[in-house]
Amino acid sequence: MAAKRGATFRRRELGKELRKLREAQDLTLQEVGKQLGFSHTKLARVELGENDLPRVGDLEGLLDLYVLSDRADRETLLRLHRESLSKEPWTPYRHVMPSKMPTYRGLEQDAQVIRTFQPSFVFGLLQTEDYARALYLIAKPVDETNTEFVERNVALRLERRELITRSENPLELRVIMDETAVRRMVGGPKVMRDQYDEIVEMSRLDHVTIQILTHDVETYRAESNFSILNFSEALDPIVQVDMPNTISVSDEERDVQKHIRRYDAMRDSALAPARTAGFLQQLAREWK
Repeated sequence: MAAKRGATFRRRELGKELRKLREAQDLTLQEVGKQLGFSHTKLARVELGENDLPRVGDLEGLLDLYVLSDRADRETLLRLHRESLSKEPWTPYRHVMPSKMPTYRGLEQDAQVIRTFQPSFVFGLLQTEDYARALYLIAKPVDETNTEFVERNVALRLERRELITRSENPLELRVIMDETAVRRMVGGPKVMRDQYDEIVEMSRLDHVTIQILTHDVETYRAESNFSILNFSEALDPIVQVDMPNTISVSDEERDVQKHIRRYDAMRDSALAPARTAGFLQQLAREWK
């Protein structure tokens, strides 16, 4: 049985098909918007999977304009539309997420493989509760957040770990962390030692690969953290890059390929996965 997909995945899938249909009719976003009374920017966000189409009549109007008469094809898109309107499990956390994070979170849960580089802190899906809370508490007075914001973000981060630990179809995760990310003090020595233990434990899972890019290696290093998500054939890969107060999510082939090259260069220069545990155990001894 095919896995049930989340609303964000379905929204992205529907948008991809609508874009293909529009381009097949040689219509611009502006032309479609003018004929149907849509904002062309709204339609662009629909095609990117960032916005939904609340009214089924709007979808029907698009399909009529795109001359899609095949009943089976129309029913497929109508089904995608229905499924795209369901609530995501993380909806209660939306108000504490940065811009574009809801889209990324929705796609993350349906990814088959994630490759990621983290230059500054332990990758989110590997963080312990104490480490995650310490990060948010450190930023609390600077960002002027409150206790609810901290606790909701910690809860969301812990819920996301289920992607790795779930019994059926766990996420295949490949992580590269710069030495700075695991050496930087967060929460005190005990929190750091517990975090190292957690990383080592997760690295023992068959579907998790963790590498450290040490300071003594002269190699390419990306300045920002990023993640490359691969899905089934239904969706193209995407790349997510953290930016101040927001994140960038793109499925443009040029962007994806650029970050794949960056990831591969750092993967080839990082410590072999089998050496991760020993490196972290050495750091733990230094904290003592």
